[in-house]
Amino acid sequence: MNTTPPLATTIVIPTYSEVRWDYLTRTLASARAQSHQPDEIVVVVDHNPAMYERIQRELPGVTVLQNAYAQGVSGNRNTGAFHAGTPLIAFLDDDIIADQHWLARQIEPFTDPTVVGTGGAIQPAWEGPAPRWMPGEFLWAVGGSYTGMPTETAPIRNVWSANMIVRKEVFEAAGGFRVGFGKLGSRNRPEDTDLCLRMSQVGGGRWMYVPSAVIQHEVPMERASFSFFVRRCYAEGRGKVQMAGLHENDALGAERNYLWALPKAMVKYLGAGLTGKGSDNFLRSGGVVAGVAAAGVGGVVETVSSKRQGRKTDEAEVAR
Repeated sequence: MNTTPPLATTIVIPTYSEVRWDYLTRTLASARAQSHQPDEIVVVVDHNPAMYERIQRELPGVTVLQNAYAQGVSGNRNTGAFHAGTPLIAFLDDDIIADQHWLARQIEPFTDPTVVGTGGAIQPAWEGPAPRWMPGEFLWAVGGSYTGMPTETAPIRNVWSANMIVRKEVFEAAGGFRVGFGKLGSRNRPEDTDLCLRMSQVGGGRWMYVPSAVIQHEVPMERASFSFFVRRCYAEGRGKVQMAGLHENDALGAERNYLWALPKAMVKYLGAGLTGKGSDNFLRSGGVVAGVAAAGVGGVVETVSSKRQGRKTDEAEVAR
């Protein structure tokens, strides 16, 4: 008979480079300091034997695994998740600091059996000053929760894998993260959104957003640049089109609702600037325009590319 408590949780932390060693140790310290103690902490190393051996030597008290799949964070997370023996699996990135009560608060919705997963608030921890031009509506571009998200615990379509807890049985039934579909090199595919959609389809479960479950996500200086912001928005546009192509049902409804809210955000910043509430608001208004334009171009490029690829596939089938 399984006597594991229903809210017992394994924390899975993917990592890949010794450059992030200091980040990783801070993440582990915050995971160990939780008011609701995890049953196990698992660190999964992405095809880096030297780092795997160093963690074994220098970080006792954690389970260390090597990615059992092709290189990429999706396989890294799956390796840790399929190892876990608890009903709940929490995913944290290796560059975060979790609030002491993060885990306790974020597992609360699982007392409802219809909840398949939860996510919490992600606060950007800027290495330097926050960019003056960054609109709050685009904080997702640096891995943060953005303006417009719920301020109290509420249902949501998807959460982010930097701060995500899943019900293990549903995660496994959905097949876990889609290996080969995620963030690797210049690619930026939303593997976490894809997982949320597939898990919701397994038995019709729902996701909950818990804003009181807070983590801080490191944002290095190079990710605070305007050029990074534009590239990130462009990649997001391409990635969302790629994701939509994997789902029969409408997968971009939340994105359309988000886009409809952005003109109001632009007007809000312009109004604030014009009424003497700070010239930075003009810059933020421009940031909204730039972010929308870059994501739109990315979406168009990916749509055209997909159609061309589809034509080539059809021609190859005819040639056979």
